[in-house]
Amino acid sequence: MRSDNIKKGIARTPHRSLLMATGVSKKNINSPFIGIASSFSDLVPGHIGMRDLERHIEKGIHSAGGQAFIFGVPAVCDGIAMGHSGMQYSLPSRDLIADCVETVANAHQLDGLVLLSNCDKITPAMLIAAARINIPTIIVTVGPMLDGESQCEKLTMIKGAFESIGKYRNGEITEKRLIELEEASCPSAGACQGLYTANTMACLTEVIGMSLPYCATASAVSSQKKRIAFESGMQIVDWVKNDIKPLDIITRDSLRNAIIADLGMGGSTNSFLHILAVANAAQIDVTLKDFEELSYKIHQFVKLEPSSNITMTQFHNAGGIPAVINELIKSVPEYRGNNYKEDLYVDKNVIHSYSEPFNTKPGLGILYGNIAPEGSVIKISAVDESCYEFEGVAKTFDSEEEAMNALENDLIREGDVIVIRYEGPKGGPGMREMLAPTSLLVGKGLGTKAALITDGRFSGGTRGICVGHICPEAANGGVIALIKNGDKIKIDINKRTLDLLVSDDELAKRRKDLRPFQSKAKGYLAKYSRIVQDASHGAIV
Repeated sequence: MRSDNIKKGIARTPHRSLLMATGVSKKNINSPFIGIASSFSDLVPGHIGMRDLERHIEKGIHSAGGQAFIFGVPAVCDGIAMGHSGMQYSLPSRDLIADCVETVANAHQLDGLVLLSNCDKITPAMLIAAARINIPTIIVTVGPMLDGESQCEKLTMIKGAFESIGKYRNGEITEKRLIELEEASCPSAGACQGLYTANTMACLTEVIGMSLPYCATASAVSSQKKRIAFESGMQIVDWVKNDIKPLDIITRDSLRNAIIADLGMGGSTNSFLHILAVANAAQIDVTLKDFEELSYKIHQFVKLEPSSNITMTQFHNAGGIPAVINELIKSVPEYRGNNYKEDLYVDKNVIHSYSEPFNTKPGLGILYGNIAPEGSVIKISAVDESCYEFEGVAKTFDSEEEAMNALENDLIREGDVIVIRYEGPKGGPGMREMLAPTSLLVGKGLGTKAALITDGRFSGGTRGICVGHICPEAANGGVIALIKNGDKIKIDINKRTLDLLVSDDELAKRRKDLRPFQSKAKGYLAKYSRIVQDASHGAIV
């Protein structure tokens, strides 16, 4: 075992002494050493229930003959960090968490890992760490929170809280009703209820094979999740004994399977960043071209909140990820899998047959054009079909705050294209999510009448005509930095294009006047800004 490096031989007498100081018995010192990397936090609703799950994972490890050690890693709640400078730390936290897991696991020569995760950047960080370290590893995602409810109205964090701000400011609901929605939208521990980034990444982790069946969708407060946690503890000891490592599971085929499932379900656009980063960590040749190629072949056959009113709870009860995998194995030649199960229950009202999809287009798409020669992303499933071709007039803003001010003061009108720039990985820095302006846009009734484009990114809960991840970003001199108020912009989902309707000669003139970007970031963000790569490469560092 790898842990023999810290516990075998006369020279390791001091090491064994220190291990015994932690409570390890003489009998268990010869057992496989399994780390439980827990992202427990009182600050993050998706993570507040992890103490209980740590116990069940630990029980499983000890029942199977292993020795468990719990250690902590950071966690950021994107919802709480949203709409202010705190969001600059969300994406950078992904690499920080991966570094933490790698550091502890290698410094202590652990034999295996159980990575306890849930929210937006933590789960991809865990996948990146697993690929880097490549010792037997299993991931336990805590799962979604319960659906909210008020006055017999089903609520989610996005539609019940974020979008209610726009409805209140538009005069559609009273302040009393706003407070009722605020109190009822997030009723329990767990990841927010829709197929936003946290639940998207949990689903893709299950598709890849790094977590047990139904782990992604079993409620955070269910006894089923406790059983999955226990079984994951048992499983990791078996994987250590049989030397089953992450890079036996995370392969080019399994990552492409994740892309296919993502397109078929219409997950978060953030998955593009994270799958590319995992591929980089695993040294696997998966690029934006894989997303583009597959996006022309895959139909959307699952449609969840925010693209519909179906929540993760309903999706789980309808069959969850195993049912999705079954449909893909049966119907999509590009999907590589052989674990088809005949007896799975499937609610066809939620998980359609692939031959009868919600949409013959994928849930996600990549747009190219003179604004985004290196690509941009859009959640097609969250766009009304009447808006697949949209031409509007640019209103430019050099930060999210500027755009929010314009929205709050009713300066955005039908036919506008909001341009938010200098919010990319380098320019932000940190590539903030634009959930606040997109939610306000929808809440004000402009979701099908105005568009938003940015070199930043979106929450998985974003809906409307919203294009993000524009590359090159403004801080790197991208064309998005050259857009002026009044310019015409055309978004064509059918043709997958995003174009500024300005001549090349005019753009060349504007470029001569463009000042080089200088970051004002300090501390961790200054370092991140210097070394981060662009979104089309996964914003890796």
